[in-house]
Amino acid sequence: MLNNKITELLKVEYPIIQAPMAGGVTTSKLVAEVSNSGGLGMIGAGYMTPVQIREQIREIRQLTSNPFGINLFVPNEFKVTENEIKSANQFLNPIRQQLNLHQKDNFELPNFNNVFETFIEQIKVVIEEMIPICSFTFGIPSREVIAELKQSNIILMGTATTVEEAVENEKIGMDIVVAQGSEAGGHRGNFINRSQESLIGLMSLIPQVVDNVSIPVVASGGIMDGRGLMASICLGAKGVQMGTAFLTCVESGAHKVHKETILNANEDQAVLTRSFSGKWARGIKNKFILEMQKHETLLPDFPAQNRLTQDIRKTSSEQNNQDFMSLWSGQSPRLAKSQTVKSLIKNIIAEAKKINSYI
Repeated sequence: MLNNKITELLKVEYPIIQAPMAGGVTTSKLVAEVSNSGGLGMIGAGYMTPVQIREQIREIRQLTSNPFGINLFVPNEFKVTENEIKSANQFLNPIRQQLNLHQKDNFELPNFNNVFETFIEQIKVVIEEMIPICSFTFGIPSREVIAELKQSNIILMGTATTVEEAVENEKIGMDIVVAQGSEAGGHRGNFINRSQESLIGLMSLIPQVVDNVSIPVVASGGIMDGRGLMASICLGAKGVQMGTAFLTCVESGAHKVHKETILNANEDQAVLTRSFSGKWARGIKNKFILEMQKHETLLPDFPAQNRLTQDIRKTSSEQNNQDFMSLWSGQSPRLAKSQTVKSLIKNIIAEAKKINSYI
């Protein structure tokens, strides 16, 4: 049961993928340890420059000879007006005041062309560095990009929050699709429907995706242990992608306040918000989320809002202040533990084997 199409394609011992969490969580040590322990480590490269990506790839290669992968954000066209930026700053300035930050009135509007050019440069590095696995979030790359990666024999993984999105991933040529349930921590990977329409729970999503695509399906969202792995496999998935479970591991680069918050949180505290980035994401409820809730629908889309809140997030991290940090987490924080990657994977496999012996 644990050796299947996924382990074969990814050349790993166990069908466990560490979710690619952007923003510094996926340190070289975390990625390498996951790969060394039989899973697939993934670099969350969404916010990284091509130079940073190349450096991290080389660093990981010093720590493991096993396969690891990388995840990129697919750029989407976005419209943002000066008025939206002004009003967002008006909502954010009282928070900046609490953190002794400069008030802001205006902000340079992000340029879509720059974002797209960076994405193409990132793809170039992935090909040049011969990364064996590349996954995508927030959409599907162009046919040209897919063809280029396939030419280099790179295994491609897409993200889907609905059956329709999974079908589109298969059509474009993805080798694997990650079915992301609404329980998942961090940003939603939806790209066809609006976020609210794609909030399908994982247990409902897996069998429906499995029945409608012929490529292997990986389950993602709220999975923390061997029970989640076996439940996903019973529903037709070939493997799991886990984020929060790895985020609280010793090797993760998540801020200690972020880790502690998850380790002390309950399931009803992991809420959806678009206040931090302009894109719906799941994290532990805090002062920022509560204060911004009433303005949420008026905020500019990702990546504009993400850039606007950068100073707030950075300063609160430096001050160890959880009130204004983005504390991304899935819906199963009670199952999170502070442990090494090796011990997490060992426990998952032991539990899965025990359950398998009962079936």
